[in-house]
Amino acid sequence: MTTPQLAGLFLIVMPLVFNAAFMLLAARFDYPDILRRPTAEVLNRFRQGGASLVLLWWVLALSAVLFAPLVVLVAASLAEADTTLRTLGLTIGVLAAVVQFLGLIRWPFLVPYLARVAAEAEPGSARHEAVDIVFQTFNRYAGVAVGEHLGYLFTGLWTLLVGIAILQTSVAPYWFGLGGILIGPVLMLCSLEFVGPFEPGGWKLAGRVTPIAYIAWSLWLVVIGVAFFL
Repeated sequence: MTTPQLAGLFLIVMPLVFNAAFMLLAARFDYPDILRRPTAEVLNRFRQGGASLVLLWWVLALSAVLFAPLVVLVAASLAEADTTLRTLGLTIGVLAAVVQFLGLIRWPFLVPYLARVAAEAEPGSARHEAVDIVFQTFNRYAGVAVGEHLGYLFTGLWTLLVGIAILQTSVAPYWFGLGGILIGPVLMLCSLEFVGPFEPGGWKLAGRVTPIAYIAWSLWLVVIGVAFFL
């Protein structure tokens, strides 16, 4: 199997795994809408989901890990493109994988513990209040700041750079590159959802655009993957 073909395999598998896990979480856990509900309700729903729900979160987190070798293989497949452009894209792409993993990995390891403590603590007790503070703090820091803000920013920038690199090569049709140039900046814009004046409740426009942008991004990856694989 050639390097472009291996890259194509990752380009197809990674978004399929991510979106499958995400859709199952949406169906079973009402994610991400449930994050807007009180901590006690979120943790109770999480606890009711049992080990299978924890496993789903683990799969979603590992899908972010798959993005790192994908980025490396894509950079190697675009050998005709400018070296500096490919190196920059490689670095930013790996950073995108790291921050998205760090944002998601709290769910299969930290949240189960918090759910158990919340179930054992008396409602209104100091221990119960501490669980609420810890959960919301990690949600804002690991989830919003690291996973979403930096994740969207780096993923969007990587997508833009890959789109430009594709225009410099013959590995895929030029319009695949144009797709990346269009989708990348939109993802970067979505990274501003909770920045500055939008911090308390989020920027509604970005909130509406983000799911659409990620679906478009996933389809873009799959289409490029098919082109690389053939």
